[in-house]
Amino acid sequence: MPYSTVTTETPNPTPAIASGPSNTLSILVSNQPGVLMRICQVFSRRGFNIDSLVVSEGRNADFSRMTIGVSGDPSGLHQIIMQVSKLIDVIHCFEHTSANSVTKEMVLIKILCSPEERSQSLQITEHFNGKTVDLTPTSMVVMITGDTPKIDAAVIMFSQFNIIETVRTGQIVMARGERPT
Repeated sequence: MPYSTVTTETPNPTPAIASGPSNTLSILVSNQPGVLMRICQVFSRRGFNIDSLVVSEGRNADFSRMTIGVSGDPSGLHQIIMQVSKLIDVIHCFEHTSANSVTKEMVLIKILCSPEERSQSLQITEHFNGKTVDLTPTSMVVMITGDTPKIDAAVIMFSQFNIIETVRTGQIVMARGERPT
């Protein structure tokens, strides 16, 4: 039986422009209920917007790593880091820059793609070192990883097709060298 796809996104989305400078924080926390809520309240009280949030269990199941992309007044960021660091379940909170860390994100892009358009869409995928992770006679899902500008550029290039939906992971970060993340 045929089905229709319902999406809440615009047909050809373009990347959002952040309202202020973007910063990336890495927070190591005890794996306890309510920790995320308490951290989010600190950002909210200071007028910062959380642009991306990735949370995953660490190598030790007692701890989780939160990577938070935020935008807002840069003068208040140091205060947020200090307040977050004082929360009971927070082990440490660090700000990361491109100079001291590796930052990546991933996007899955699902497009309607006729057989005539397939060659062009595969060329775009190859250009961004992406992978085709699903392929049907009428659609394809592409996975691309990289820094935020690369992901934004890929979404713009694929917007010439009918984009059904996009899903982005948000930034993940790891400190360079032997420093802890």
